[in-house]
Amino acid sequence: MRLQGKTAVITGSAQGIGRAVAELFASEGAQVVVISDINAEQAQKTADEIKSKYGVETAAVAANVAKLEDCESLAKSALDKFSKIDILVNNAGITKDNLVLRMSEAEWDAVIAVNLKGVFNCIKAVSKPMLKARQGRIINIASVVGQMGNAGQVNYSASKGGVIAMTKTCAREFASRNILVNAIAPGFIRTAMTDKLTQEQKDALAVNIPLARLGEAEDIAKSALFFASDDSSYITGHVMSVNGGMYM
Repeated sequence: MRLQGKTAVITGSAQGIGRAVAELFASEGAQVVVISDINAEQAQKTADEIKSKYGVETAAVAANVAKLEDCESLAKSALDKFSKIDILVNNAGITKDNLVLRMSEAEWDAVIAVNLKGVFNCIKAVSKPMLKARQGRIINIASVVGQMGNAGQVNYSASKGGVIAMTKTCAREFASRNILVNAIAPGFIRTAMTDKLTQEQKDALAVNIPLARLGEAEDIAKSALFFASDDSSYITGHVMSVNGGMYM
């Protein structure tokens, strides 16, 4: 097991990509802290299911990553239960799509607060225990639209482009303490968000993907496992594109 005895904090992990990451990490022996924004009930349900299925210790923490105090509280909760934080996966994110001319300030602010400031808040909250331990892995979930842009997603693409830049800066700041910071840039992945699209819309997306299909949450989880394990011990500041060839 590649993560035996490791403690992983995964934001937005009650469902979708975050849950796939949490389950794969648990199957590899990690103790998992499940965070589901402000939905404590859903977080606890997921944590209980993962504990029952994989026989690992879990903890559920409701947190709004846009608030630094919430992120500090979740880090404290993880440390109180597991005494350490080995891995942070910044997965929590939201969308509020609109064209630039129609986008409200509230739509812009909400996405930047969760997707960009939330990543900063979580990194800040876990960095002290990681620096003290002189080891750690931080994995940020960015997006292909943070690399190539996408009409109607100026807030989302800006937030994810910022996450990529933040990843590279943190990788430089933390390297001397053996804390590796990497990012994954998913393309279009089948989640509850994309399930809302019509088949016609999904087919239109697939036309621009050389592999001609949407990815699965497990594709992102496997990439996160690589960055969390010893297999990536000489990689930091890297952005892994998992997009079916949509952007090269």
